[in-house]
Amino acid sequence: MSTVEERSYVEAARREKRVALEALGVRPFAYRYQRTHTAAEALAAYRDEMGDAGPKVSIAGRLDRFGSHGKTAFGHVEDPSGRIQVYFRRDALGKDYDLVELLDLDDHIGVEGTLFRTKKGEITIRAESLTMLAKSLRPLPRGKTQQTESGPVSYGDLQDPEVRYRQRYADLAVHPEVREIFQLRARAIAFIRRFLDDRGFLEVETPILQPLYGGAAARPFVTHHHALDMSLYLRIADELYLKRLLVGGFERVYEIGHDFRNEGMDRTHNPEFTMLELYQAYADYGDMMDLTETMVAGVVEHCLGSRVLERFGTSLDFTPPFSRQSFLDLVRARAGLDLTSTSDEDMRRALLRHGGDPAATEALSGGRLQDEVFKTFVEPHLVQPTFVVDYPKPLSPLAKEHRSNPALAERFELFIGGRELANAFSELNDPDDQRRRFEDQVQQRARGDAEAHSYDADYIRALEYGMPPAGGMGLGIDRLIMLLADQPSIRDVIIFPAMRPEGT
Repeated sequence: MSTVEERSYVEAARREKRVALEALGVRPFAYRYQRTHTAAEALAAYRDEMGDAGPKVSIAGRLDRFGSHGKTAFGHVEDPSGRIQVYFRRDALGKDYDLVELLDLDDHIGVEGTLFRTKKGEITIRAESLTMLAKSLRPLPRGKTQQTESGPVSYGDLQDPEVRYRQRYADLAVHPEVREIFQLRARAIAFIRRFLDDRGFLEVETPILQPLYGGAAARPFVTHHHALDMSLYLRIADELYLKRLLVGGFERVYEIGHDFRNEGMDRTHNPEFTMLELYQAYADYGDMMDLTETMVAGVVEHCLGSRVLERFGTSLDFTPPFSRQSFLDLVRARAGLDLTSTSDEDMRRALLRHGGDPAATEALSGGRLQDEVFKTFVEPHLVQPTFVVDYPKPLSPLAKEHRSNPALAERFELFIGGRELANAFSELNDPDDQRRRFEDQVQQRARGDAEAHSYDADYIRALEYGMPPAGGMGLGIDRLIMLLADQPSIRDVIIFPAMRPEGT
């Protein structure tokens, strides 16, 4: 906390007003306030035939604009529904007018009074009582707007992205459009829940702290449980626990929750993120494609009113069915490589010709190298909603072998705007096959792949009890909201994104 000496003149003046309020016997921070109307409800309650005798209302919110003129003052009070003008008069408020003289922008206040329309035509509350609810000791960085020939220009407000992410509370307070992003996020998640609940899926919760991590290729966060004297990992995916529930007799399950991956941060990656994962017994990846495109098209239309969006400089059409393209065909068309016969060295040369980092490229092999080729040559071109299907088996240690090509796995990923949005499999349920793939992952880890899967003996035991054939799908909620809200960075759709410590 800043010291008194470090406070600005404005902050010091506000604290002097706090002292003055307390001297008047007024609590600068109230316990509660009973309001009868939001700002929007108060505006709707007035009709022109009422004249100066509108209904009495009681509203509460933050003081947005304020100007005092001796014995009268005007201000605007803002709440999540909007804002309404308030007219303060000394003869109407009596001793309460002493509070008016101690008001600052951004104070939370409660106002009771009658509605009328001013000569300028604005519906206004004629204040009859005023209650201080919370004194703002630090002014919000609202800035000012100036009209220019090219239109309104804002200056002095909260514009630095890093400061906005770090002080999200201030960002939300001064930017209504940012609040709208997170309201959109809530509507999208609510739609997804209804969509799955209506189809018989059961929402469950699985452990975040896990003795073994799995379900994805990622580096985990590690912590320690002192009572048990054991290391635990923040989950990187929900998959293995959700599939254990299929063994236990639940046929349709899903979870919307946080996963954690100890990786770099960029426009599409945050170490803490939100995933939807779902699993359906007696289904395969074809069923998951049908469900995914229906759900994604539905959430786009529900949130934005149309299945056609203007994004990435083009019109994206979310009308099912989405395009379906083979992984191998796309690599062959974009990189000129046939992954069924191309050597690791040929893939490395292709990546280097495309500007790849020599040291990083040399460290890759096998499936990781195939994945890098795909990311480099193919992903940027997948703009329209596209299912990329039938991946090389080394890239998919938890997916069933393709029923017509043993070199492939029954897997798809959904790409939109060059970004992966969803990933799905025909789930591997043969315990012996799964054991062999885990053992291969252990060997890859021994060769230096820090993101390879651990060997999960308990999961193998669960499969040995018998897991029905199933389809599973994971969808990145944050990336979906980036698309819906047309935001360039994952930090714009995570309400409190991960940040470096201040001053570093």
